Amino acid sequence: MTGPLVLIEPYADRLGGHHQRTLVALAQARPGSLVIAPRGIAREAATALREAGALLLTAPAGCPAAALLAASRLAAGLSKAGLRVFRSRRWPRLLRRLPHQITLIARCLAEASALRTALRLEPGAGAVVILSASEALHGATALLGGLPHLRFVHEQVTTEDTVVRFLGRLACRGEGQVLTVCPTQAVGDQFTAAFPDLPIVTRAFAVDDGRRLTDAERDGGRAAFGIPTGEAAVCLVGGWWPYKDIGVVDAALALLKEPLHLVVTGIPLDEAVLARWHDLRNVRLHTVPGPVGEPVLRLVYAAADAALVTRRPGVGKESGLVMDAARLGVPLVVSEHDPGLTARLSDQPWALTFTAGTPDALAEALHCVIRQPPEQPGPEAPHLLGMWSAAGQADFLTRTFATLRTKESRC
Repeated sequence: MTGPLVLIEPYADRLGGHHQRTLVALAQARPGSLVIAPRGIAREAATALREAGALLLTAPAGCPAAALLAASRLAAGLSKAGLRVFRSRRWPRLLRRLPHQITLIARCLAEASALRTALRLEPGAGAVVILSASEALHGATALLGGLPHLRFVHEQVTTEDTVVRFLGRLACRGEGQVLTVCPTQAVGDQFTAAFPDLPIVTRAFAVDDGRRLTDAERDGGRAAFGIPTGEAAVCLVGGWWPYKDIGVVDAALALLKEPLHLVVTGIPLDEAVLARWHDLRNVRLHTVPGPVGEPVLRLVYAAADAALVTRRPGVGKESGLVMDAARLGVPLVVSEHDPGLTARLSDQPWALTFTAGTPDALAEALHCVIRQPPEQPGPEAPHLLGMWSAAGQADFLTRTFATLRTKESRC
């Protein structure tokens, strides 16, 4: 069970994030794997994949795959137009939700196109995995794609409305050809509530590449941002999406009574908020325009005494930033937004947790970093958070796919 994999990553074109890192690590663990990136791929990831001996495709192979991808792009265009037309709250809720439903259809068609390409080129692969799968139309994707597969569903963002739900019922026989992998129990519970008849397993998505930051990198990171030895620094990585509670960071920084260096990178960022932070008496702000590649990201983490992760209460999807900190050996300041994550970090000397949505609690945690930076997490930290090596993850995917094929053959 050590053969090549088929790895489908619809978001391979996005620079940064743990989607590309996991994709590359899995391809390196299984040389000769077929990687399909329907929307294209960032240059940095493409270079690493070719060095790993992977076959990289960014275009469909065969007429069925091409037709499905063309239909997906048409649907995506309609969705984009609909978002502009129906964005006003004056429209009925059904019409405002329609573009998002069309997006689900577009994603289904794109995934099916990638599966058709895999069926043409690697019909007997050790495992076929969509690494960032849509949260809907699972059976339809399998039927249109003609290939059993594993689906990593990272979160439930868009729920199915009547039309999409009807399409899902028409394709329900395809649900026996898929198995969903959810990165956290919270996402798994959401998925089970929405699709009670679909099988799921829980498994962390991020993998541990074993490339912890070195002392030389830490010295270089601080030098790159001009952070003197002995002065505290925290990094805030990633785009400011709605589920990230930047408001609590904004309020907490204004409460600081001692100086703190803050290194910020990501996309999108709010320039008005950054300008306000720049003017704060006790904040030394350093910004790195995003998106950034892995070398720059390592530099940002290396400069910091701790990584700051803030989310709104109830957000239970896997945090790539938490996983980054664990695998790189960077202490954490993290909100208690997810009870499962909080329980895993309990009593860990390298993790400072604070009540989600509470600026006073975050300010106190930041003062702790200023006065006495936490110790670095040890090499056991990734496993504590459920991370496996790339080889271990590839073995898991192969075994799980084998059980799916066995189940299919008995039907």
